[in-house]
Amino acid sequence: MTELHTASDSINMIRESNRASPLFNHLSAVAEGIVALGWFFESKPGDFVSEIVGGIEYYGNKVLKEYKEKDKTHVQYIQSYYQVFKSLAAYLKKHYPKGLTWNEQNGIDALEALRQVKGGPSTGASGSAPPPPPPPPVPTLNVPGGAPPPPPPPPGVPPPPSAAPGGDMSAVFAQLNQGEAITSGLRKVDKSEMTHKNPSLRASSTVPERPDSQGSISRSKSPAPSKKPKPESMRVRKPPRKELESNKWYIENFDNAGEIVEIPAQQNQSILISRCNKTIVKVSSKANAIAIDNCKELSIIVDSLVSSLDVIKCTKFALQIDGVAPTLLLDQVDGATVYLGPQSLNTEVFSSKCTAINIMLPPKEGTDEDTKECPVPEQIKSYVKDGVLVNEIVEHAG
Repeated sequence: MTELHTASDSINMIRESNRASPLFNHLSAVAEGIVALGWFFESKPGDFVSEIVGGIEYYGNKVLKEYKEKDKTHVQYIQSYYQVFKSLAAYLKKHYPKGLTWNEQNGIDALEALRQVKGGPSTGASGSAPPPPPPPPVPTLNVPGGAPPPPPPPPGVPPPPSAAPGGDMSAVFAQLNQGEAITSGLRKVDKSEMTHKNPSLRASSTVPERPDSQGSISRSKSPAPSKKPKPESMRVRKPPRKELESNKWYIENFDNAGEIVEIPAQQNQSILISRCNKTIVKVSSKANAIAIDNCKELSIIVDSLVSSLDVIKCTKFALQIDGVAPTLLLDQVDGATVYLGPQSLNTEVFSSKCTAINIMLPPKEGTDEDTKECPVPEQIKSYVKDGVLVNEIVEHAG
């Protein structure tokens, strides 16, 4: 199982690190299918795998829709991937409808087989050999006048049973019933340990502790405090990077750039913007997808996108969409202004753990209206009504 968990974690890491990839739906379908490999833990493995197929089809159908007219190879790949798990579900429903069963044809009980695998002796086995005698005592130095070593204990004598801890409060009540005698075990404080008679202790604000005290022993075993991360000003900053590798643009480490960083992207290329501060980025043509993470005071102008624009862990972020962008995903964003154009009014915005998000709507054509500012809700009210949890946006009037 360790290898299976390791493989599953590796697949999920590949998926999460390629969210901006055009093959993200392919990777998501594979990651959903890996879960089905744990079917042998289920009481109804056939139904379990059938439910997993539904999750695979959620991402696989997106691939079929996107590549149905462009590339049949992707379509055949997804359909073959479907068939693997559909065949597995049919096989399990036929041969293991109630989960894995133990093969008792050889007459060995399951618990007995488990003990044999672990190497432990069977409890029901008779005629087993007695335990070997204990080893001889370690020879001691021939010290003049020293007593000879004690003889070894006889074999087969079990050690005395340890006393079980008390399960009641009788010991506590016995101490409470001592009355004034309960203070007889307290130690008298020496004058050298009194702060009002020793000014040096008041200067150090702490009384030195005896090395054999229980408090010093317990505190000496406490873990060391964790190291605080270095501030941004003390970190070694990497040089700016603007590079195209395969079908992905990498825009990294721009800080207070004097000029606009322009990206001549193409429709099959994705863009990754990371660790850029006080920088203006302009995507001058239609791109596939954009992913932005760990940026401060970043401004980006986008023409159009085929897929989504993901923004993660950014502060004081500004976005202008001139063309069409189907989806905007905001995660852990603090302070963002999104300017939508007339063609991007159908953009769907998803936000989580975000604050101070405002969407600017363009004025209607033929009117003298100003740009309309619409805040994204942050506070949700939840309550139970007729056995169902109801969630509503909190509105503050005035």
